[in-house]
Amino acid sequence: MAKVAPRSRRWLAVAAIGVLLLLGVGTGLYWGDLVRNALDPKEPFQTYEPPPAPDYDARAGWALLPTEPATITEATPRADVFFIAPTMYDGGDEWNAPAGDPKTERLFREVMAPNYAGPFVRVGRIFTPRYRQASLYSLLTLREDAREARKFAYGDVQRSFREYVGRYNMGRPFILVGVEQGGTLGARLLEEIAADPQLRSRLVAAYLIETVTPADSLPLPPCVRKGQAGCVAAWASVFDGQIEGASALLNRALVWSPAGDLVNLNGRSALCFNPILGAVTDAPAPARLHMGAANATGLEWDARPAFMARQVSARCQRGLLHVTAPKSASLKRTGGWADRRKVPGYNLFYADLEADARARLASLATPAP
Repeated sequence: MAKVAPRSRRWLAVAAIGVLLLLGVGTGLYWGDLVRNALDPKEPFQTYEPPPAPDYDARAGWALLPTEPATITEATPRADVFFIAPTMYDGGDEWNAPAGDPKTERLFREVMAPNYAGPFVRVGRIFTPRYRQASLYSLLTLREDAREARKFAYGDVQRSFREYVGRYNMGRPFILVGVEQGGTLGARLLEEIAADPQLRSRLVAAYLIETVTPADSLPLPPCVRKGQAGCVAAWASVFDGQIEGASALLNRALVWSPAGDLVNLNGRSALCFNPILGAVTDAPAPARLHMGAANATGLEWDARPAFMARQVSARCQRGLLHVTAPKSASLKRTGGWADRRKVPGYNLFYADLEADARARLASLATPAP
C-alpha cells in the first residue's frame, strides 16, 4: 500500500481545518436563520388545531392565584394585580403553547414570576392566568399566521380577565401588568377597561413592560406624573448605542387596530414611560435616581431580592427608553439564541416599579378633596 507523503498529510490537515472553519463561520453567520427556521411550525394557522383551552373556573387554569381568592379579610392587601406573563414557549411543534407546558411552567416559576410579578407582590394579590401563549417564533416574523396566533392568545387572556373581574375582584382597586407579548395582550385589555366606568375608576395603573404602544390612540391617559392613578405606563427599552436594534424594534412592532387586528406601527409615535422618573417624559433620568435593579431568578416566590441601586440611567428618545449598560455582572443576558430574545432573567427597574405602584395605589385610595 502506498504511503501518504508527510507534505500531502499536512495539506490534507490544512484543507480539513479550512473546511471546518468555513462551516463554523457559515453556521455563525446564519445561526439565527437556522434556529428561526427550526421554530417555524410549518403549518398554516388556518388548519392548525390548538391545544385544549384552560379552565378558569378551576385553580389549574391559574399560574398564580391567592389561597382564598374569593375571601377578603383585614389582612388582605388593598389591591389586586392581574399579571400577564410574557411568551416563554419557543415554538417548533405548535403555534400556541399548551397551557401548563412543563418548560414554560419552569421558566415562569423560576424567572418571570420572581422578576416581573415580584415588584407587585407587596402591593396586591397576584392573579396570573395560564394561557395558550403565542410561540416566540410568532414574535420573530410578520407573517399572517403569526398574527393569528397572537390574536388567538388574546382570547384566553380576555376570558381569564373577565373571570377575574366577575368572580374575584369584588369592586377592589387593581393593577394591570403585561410583559412583552403579555404587554401586547394587556394593551388590548385597556379598551375593555376603558369601556366600563366601574372598572376604569378602580384601575390603579396599567404597566405594559417592554411593549411598543401607540401614543396617539390610548383609551386611557398616559402616566405623566408620579402618583397619578388610572393611567398607562408603557415602554420598550434598548441599550445605548443599539441604533440598528432600536430601528428594528419599531419597524417590526405590531399594535392593535380599531378593528382588533395586529398591524404595523407604521411610523406612529410610541409611548415611552421612564420607570426611574415615574412619568412619560423625555427628561433624562440620572443613575443617582435609580432605586434599584434586581436579579430574582431562582429565588422563592415571596422572597425579597437584594436591590442594586444606581445601576443605570435612562432617557426616552423617539419612543424608546434608552438605558445605559448596567454595572453588575448579574444584570447581563444569558442563554442561547432563543433565550436572548425573551424577557431577560432580571428586572432593571424592580425597586422603582414597586415604589411607583404603591404611590399610585395611595393616590387612588385617597382621592383629592
